[in-house]
Amino acid sequence: MKKIVLFLTLCLGATAAQAQDANVQLKGTVVDTVANYVYLQKFHNKMFTTIDSVKVVDGKFSFKTKIKLPELYGLSVNTANIPLYIFLEKAPITVKLSPVKYYSNSVVEGSASQDLFDVYRKTQNVDISKFITEHPSSIVSAYVLYRNWSYRLTPDQILQNIALLDKSQQNSTYVKELKELVTVLNGLAIGKKAPDFVSKDPEGKSVRFSENLKGYTLVDFWASWCAPCRKENPNIVAAYKEYHDKGFNIIGISLDKKKENWIKGIKDDHLDWLQVSELVYWNSEIAKLYGVRAIPANYLVDSKGIIVARNLRGEELQTTLKALLSQNN
Repeated sequence: MKKIVLFLTLCLGATAAQAQDANVQLKGTVVDTVANYVYLQKFHNKMFTTIDSVKVVDGKFSFKTKIKLPELYGLSVNTANIPLYIFLEKAPITVKLSPVKYYSNSVVEGSASQDLFDVYRKTQNVDISKFITEHPSSIVSAYVLYRNWSYRLTPDQILQNIALLDKSQQNSTYVKELKELVTVLNGLAIGKKAPDFVSKDPEGKSVRFSENLKGYTLVDFWASWCAPCRKENPNIVAAYKEYHDKGFNIIGISLDKKKENWIKGIKDDHLDWLQVSELVYWNSEIAKLYGVRAIPANYLVDSKGIIVARNLRGEELQTTLKALLSQNN
């Protein structure tokens, strides 16, 4: 493994550069399915948007699209499903594209960044600072810090890891968004005032956050498609039943895409409190306003909208409420 990592480090060091627009050299074959088209998708904010497509001829495809390189993209034969995550760079890249098991059987050759990404994904108990130190010039380091670690680290820790990146990555899309996130999170520290917002409830009625603050209010980010959220919901329901009459309220903010799924999730989980959603998935302006990079996530605020706690889970929510509400009695 050490030899592989050293080889990748040398390759990546030799090709490291700031991302620039260039024509991708990407070709491949589609296996394990019959497909008419292959779609090239741009990654942004945990979502993929189709930017080009090519017809599959005799099981083969080829792209020469002008895109920003190096950077993460998606390849898919069906845009309704999660694509193959692929790091494209300024080099001839060949792909054996198999949609089976979420593209896990696909093979990518020619991308040193992809090779490093595969090593990262197979490594257990990653030390992100160590990983970045070993690969400071790689777009992969910037990406995984942004995608996998931004919600685990404090603002100071995010900045410390950004500082470990080579100057070739300091202007990358991922680092720019991380710096914006740090600014947002610093404004959301305990003792700061929670940002106001307006959104719509399931009936389409506009709701203003600041007009619905009574006692202590949990600003709860969730979605019907989010398994960890659904697992946590019974704990929130229990806390609501125990402390609602004593001054505890909730405003649920869903990152759902489809209204029917959102409403069904509310009903199935018995979320009997104020609910709002923009129904735009991770394009939620409220989630961005609150620096939410993963769900479930929450903020507990007092009647004046001052943040008193964040990301309370399980028994910790009830323990915190008991302590706070007992002070008012």
